[in-house]
Amino acid sequence: MVGQSGGRTLVEKVIAKAAGLPSVRAGDLVTAKVDLAFAHDSSGPRRWRPLLEELGVGLWDPSKVAIVSDHYVPAVDAESAAILKSTRDFARDYGVGAFFDMVGICHLVLPEHGLIRPGAFIAGGDSHTPTAGAFGAYAAGYGATDMAAIAATGETWLAVPETIRVEWTGSFAPGVTAKDVMLFLCRELGMDNAFKAVEFAGPLVEAMPMAERMVLANMAAELGAETGVVAPDAVTFAYLAARGAPVTDEAGALALHSDGDASYAAVHRFDASVLAPQIASPHSPANTRDAAEFGEVRIDQAYIGACVGAKIEDLRMAADVLKGRRVAPGVRLLVAPGSARTAELAAREGVMETLLAAGAVLMPSGCGACAGMGAGILAEGETCISSTNRNFQGRMGHAGANVYLGSPYAVAAAATAGRIVDPRPYLTGAA
Repeated sequence: MVGQSGGRTLVEKVIAKAAGLPSVRAGDLVTAKVDLAFAHDSSGPRRWRPLLEELGVGLWDPSKVAIVSDHYVPAVDAESAAILKSTRDFARDYGVGAFFDMVGICHLVLPEHGLIRPGAFIAGGDSHTPTAGAFGAYAAGYGATDMAAIAATGETWLAVPETIRVEWTGSFAPGVTAKDVMLFLCRELGMDNAFKAVEFAGPLVEAMPMAERMVLANMAAELGAETGVVAPDAVTFAYLAARGAPVTDEAGALALHSDGDASYAAVHRFDASVLAPQIASPHSPANTRDAAEFGEVRIDQAYIGACVGAKIEDLRMAADVLKGRRVAPGVRLLVAPGSARTAELAAREGVMETLLAAGAVLMPSGCGACAGMGAGILAEGETCISSTNRNFQGRMGHAGANVYLGSPYAVAAAATAGRIVDPRPYLTGAA
């Protein structure tokens, strides 16, 4: 442990609040009350209902449960249609008011509606639940059985995780993003940080908009961590206020910041000013190196989608590269906006017009090819570069396909070049 004094980390403070205790330490076993439980059409209702019926109980508090249909949307066959019907039936039968049907990916839709709050304890039926930690919440993913128990009782037990603190100084060069930070960290810290939380801090993180902070917290999952967190601040408050959900106790939220004398499992410090665009090769996000080091890696498909890589900010990055350019012959550029609101805003701003003029194909808002579902999956021998968070073998289609990961800048640049390239020369205004 780094530091052995009386201070507490952000994670310890949030868990103590959820457990109704004055304080907790890493390693303590506690029972926490859940502020928000959510799941999607794949992980939730179709798995919860049989268990709830067997127990003879309903939801502990329907007002604290959210359901989002984002995996099997839109239905492509009878099986997916049945799954979506069962999801809608569950929301109706169990009185789930926060049901969002075919309007985007859960990790983006919930913040858009102001449901993610600083200091909340959040349980989600998806491995990228840590995305919500960008708001100063403790947010962790649980399996279907655990989530059904949480849905029935509103509680869960956990061992308080140690926190790894990752501090970033400096500022990004043009064309470098939070996605590059996380691919770099997957290589540097590895993907086996089990039973740890990762706190992202430092001047770079403090200057980031919420969209980029969400990338950091989201890909804490790729680091193997329980969750990722960013301390709430004025940026957090402004985001939520703009969505009609202002934080009424800003002082209380600010008090969640880790104490100066808190103890950490480790502290890592990096300088963003020397970070170059990163690309992860098959079949792991940890298999990362600078984009400029790639040679003639030709691509068949470029995919801009997923909770980590298809927010409006991500589509703007892609449009910056593609304005006045065309997708290379023989390359498919697929764009799946992360939510309906994102698609609407992209249309209003002219971002969508730029992407479509370049030759992009617009896909439905949802998890889609990132989760290996619906249109856009890959055939044997095909190569794709993607703005998604994982490139495990077979995740986006055939096990014989190759998936590379990069930022939206890198994906768009590869789409127009026909191969993996450093995106910086393709940016608007680049020499």
